[in-house]
Amino acid sequence: MDSLMLAGAFSSREKAADTAARTGGINLAATSANTNHLPFASLVLAVTDELDFFADAADTGSYLVCERTIKNTPLLQLPEGNQPGSIGIFTMVANAELGARESDRYWRDKHAPLALEVHTAMTHYYQLSVLHRFSGPAWNGIALCCFRNEHDLRSRFFNTPEGEAAVKRDITNFADPVKSPRRVIATFSR
Repeated sequence: MDSLMLAGAFSSREKAADTAARTGGINLAATSANTNHLPFASLVLAVTDELDFFADAADTGSYLVCERTIKNTPLLQLPEGNQPGSIGIFTMVANAELGARESDRYWRDKHAPLALEVHTAMTHYYQLSVLHRFSGPAWNGIALCCFRNEHDLRSRFFNTPEGEAAVKRDITNFADPVKSPRRVIATFSR
């Protein structure tokens, strides 16, 4: 089931936590002690009618996204005990030759099945397709690859070296790996 929500990228984990609390959202906070080298310190996901507040608070960028639940339960419906332990957040800039719309279709229809095949330790998988950018970098999608813990995310992300090569090769079909920001490793909180 797909659903619409706001996604806000924050340079401050504290401001993100406050925004998530005020809007009833989810805060995905970077685990890194220093976040200056990352594209953002926290990503907040919320369904709220406080668009002006949310967009202003998200100082790095704010977006309207469509959540595609590829594996497990929709994000905002995750019960206590079924929440991911560690999340790899991958922001995606579309392959310029395909364009945003066709890149998104490829990501959904062709890459998602490959990701499920190769990321066998992944517990939850979500694609946040960017429908509208209110502010911030021109990202076209955000992948949330979730694992039981950070060790599994770092050491069991791929099931085989061949799987790793296949995923890396496939990403170039729909994304621009040079323009797409680096991964953020985060934790989940409400």
